[in-house]
Amino acid sequence: MNSHELGDDLTYSEDGQQYLSFLLEDEEYGIDILRVQELRGWAPVTPIPEMPDYLRGVLNLRGAIIPVIDLRLRFGLPALVYGPTTVVIVIKVQSEKGERIMGIIVDAVAETYTLATGQIQVSPQIGGVINSEFITGLVAHDDKMIVLMDIDQLMNSGELAVAAPVAG
Repeated sequence: MNSHELGDDLTYSEDGQQYLSFLLEDEEYGIDILRVQELRGWAPVTPIPEMPDYLRGVLNLRGAIIPVIDLRLRFGLPALVYGPTTVVIVIKVQSEKGERIMGIIVDAVAETYTLATGQIQVSPQIGGVINSEFITGLVAHDDKMIVLMDIDQLMNSGELAVAAPVAG
């Protein structure tokens, strides 16, 4: 295995799975980088009436209309004024009906990591901002934890399960 140290306890590994990390309320979260289609700076979206507050609206992405979700609001965190570091991560979500494209608004994009399976620890079943069913694991990095998220589980739960048409 080719690897080198990034910090006290995080090792870069060319043999592992890659994750894109982003920030919400100074906490770092990671998603499978293969699910990331593109990163976009914040630009206003078209609001849709009578939708949950975390569903900020829709975005025309080169002819495809995609829903955009504010993860802060989805997780019950206080709203934040969007600024120059605010990013919309365009992701591919798998569901029983196929693949669909969605956007998630995050405070900022942080890093990309390549993590070996042995570096990922199982998430304890505890309460918190994020339901543990949306967490695939935890990675210790310096003095903080990176929470790895199951984006399919999160984006197929509740109202989001029917919020977007299947991509064709």
